[in-house]
Amino acid sequence: MSEKPSVLILGGCGFIGRNLITYLVENDLSQQIRVIDKTPPQMAWLNAKQMKAFESEKVEFCSANLINLNSCKNAFAPHPATDRNWDLIINCAAETRPNQTDAVYKEGILKLSINCANEASHIKAKRFVELSSGCVNSSEKIPLKEDCKYEPWTAVAKQKLKVEKELDTMEDLSFTVVRLPVTYGFGDKRYLMPRILIAAIYKYLNETMKLLWNDSMRLSTVHVDDVCAAIWQLATSPKAHRQIYNIADDGESTQGSISDILADIFSINIDYFGIVMSNLTKLSLSDTVSEINDKHMAPWADICQQNGINNTPLTPYLDEEQLYHKHLNLDNSKLKEFGYQLKHPKLSRDLVKAIVDDYVELKLFPKSLAL
Repeated sequence: MSEKPSVLILGGCGFIGRNLITYLVENDLSQQIRVIDKTPPQMAWLNAKQMKAFESEKVEFCSANLINLNSCKNAFAPHPATDRNWDLIINCAAETRPNQTDAVYKEGILKLSINCANEASHIKAKRFVELSSGCVNSSEKIPLKEDCKYEPWTAVAKQKLKVEKELDTMEDLSFTVVRLPVTYGFGDKRYLMPRILIAAIYKYLNETMKLLWNDSMRLSTVHVDDVCAAIWQLATSPKAHRQIYNIADDGESTQGSISDILADIFSINIDYFGIVMSNLTKLSLSDTVSEINDKHMAPWADICQQNGINNTPLTPYLDEEQLYHKHLNLDNSKLKEFGYQLKHPKLSRDLVKAIVDDYVELKLFPKSLAL
């Protein structure tokens, strides 16, 4: 592209979106950025760095419900200052709240994404980037490539795969799909954060944290900085036209390696129930999940109250999908062959501690547990 592209970021106040906007603004990569979200930036728990990016003169915020076709069309309207259409559309919007009905996920993922893809095709966008799920199958021994057999095991992944299939039928659309594993970084609330919170709670309880299954369960990870940088390189490259890429680090993360970092940060002991005992929970998984959440939610409320935190978006609440014995194991070789070089090849103590410290600074995480 001879001039800097104009960028439309859908779901831009969410975890990935806010970091992507920060990345574009700080690196001066775009001419204009329009952020679409139902939640305004002032209510999105942004940190100071993110808020500064949103306040850039290049950034325009618009509220829209992308499930509604007319609202979606308005979101894609040309920039008022230049009257030019958007070059790059990056779809970070999706219904990701746990325990919703299939109908809610279908509308908030499949319908939303197809509405946006159709509009991107209509305005002849140079590229439409769809953020998808890495939970397309479970593999312990062999990392999954992009063309693996599909057996999605989360409600979100099931709908995201339907989106991918629909995109492939849209012949006039230049798209790129990125599949994400456990993504961590500033603003994370639902990926790695519940594990961090639960570890902190066990510090408060002064008890050993016992986890289902064992330490070898695969949990591929990636830092949000790598997600943003990779999305940008893919979005602006002809090589990524109508391609799917896994964005994952080289760390070969497991439940054990992640837990070891949390044990170090919070000075706690960790143990595992093992495969045999954990399999018994399948007989009444909903009861098991309720017991686990009862164990964690009350102490979390007590800790927050003791630290003067009256309102926080952070919660240790887990849903059933997070307790499945499913290996999230993604192969990143296609991304590396494309030419992307990872900024954070492996999850580390310092990277996790930085997330905690950021939330402490925002007064959303109990300072007493971060000392």
